[in-house]
Amino acid sequence: MVEFVGIAEIRDLLGGVSRARASVVASRRDFPAPYQVLKMGQIWRKSDVEAWIKQHRPDLADDSK
Repeated sequence: MVEFVGIAEIRDLLGGVSRARASVVASRRDFPAPYQVLKMGQIWRKSDVEAWIKQHRPDLADDSK
């Protein structure tokens, strides 16, 4: 099953950063493209975000999964 995350979940995955900081990170050119843009905001595949974190922020990657 594919899991999706919004900016609030990305905040948590990035270690509890502010919403503004999470938005800045999600706007980076090398961040995964959103899966879809809804009225409530963008959503991403959780696996894409986790892979990005593992590559770019290995200190935050949860390798226990």
